[in-house]
Amino acid sequence: MGKKLAKKRTKAVEGLDPAKRYSVDEAAALVKGKAYAKFDETVDLAVRLGVNPKHADQMVRGAIVLPHGTGQNVRVLVFAKGEKEAAAKAAGADIAGGDELVQKVAEGFLDFDRVIATRDMMGAVGKLGRVLGPRGLMPNPKVGTVTDDVQTAVREAKAGKVEYRVEKAGIVHARIGKVSFEAKALAENASALIDALIRAKPSTAKGTYLKSITLSSTMGPGVRIETASLMGTEEA
Repeated sequence: MGKKLAKKRTKAVEGLDPAKRYSVDEAAALVKGKAYAKFDETVDLAVRLGVNPKHADQMVRGAIVLPHGTGQNVRVLVFAKGEKEAAAKAAGADIAGGDELVQKVAEGFLDFDRVIATRDMMGAVGKLGRVLGPRGLMPNPKVGTVTDDVQTAVREAKAGKVEYRVEKAGIVHARIGKVSFEAKALAENASALIDALIRAKPSTAKGTYLKSITLSSTMGPGVRIETASLMGTEEA
């Protein structure tokens, strides 16, 4: 890190109490106010959950359309044939096709951010697991990316649908906007994702569910969010 960036980061950290836990609204305002990069930084939410992802019944996974989108221009690829292919293109898919598109991706084409597939295409798409899986792009019915309603799926992806999945360490990472967003919009996006995670709490999860929540921008410092009140009386 250069001296100028180090100086900017030091200044950004000033005024942040590492021991304090802020409200979602306060955290959003702080993250926005302390961003210092020359580009429009991405804002991410990291939530550590009290679950053990090694147990199938404690896996937390789903998707949500954020109220204010993510600020990202999402390139959507759809595996579909015939009328479904045409419907996907009409809904705004950047590229759509059948077996020939599967072959193209198998040969190295990866110029897309989200993949949707109709159910009848999954036999062929399943062969792309080694290509799409490591990139988190494999279509899955649990998050609505394996569906015959391709129009809705494409529109939601374009509108800012975020997929979330707990990692091995019990942490969920998700993009919730850009620092150019209004602080209120960032707070509402963060709250929507947190609420979705609370609704997805496995019945087998014991003890504290929301262990920690941190909001941060690409270059800025992380701001810790107070968790007890978010769970209501369940954990407070």
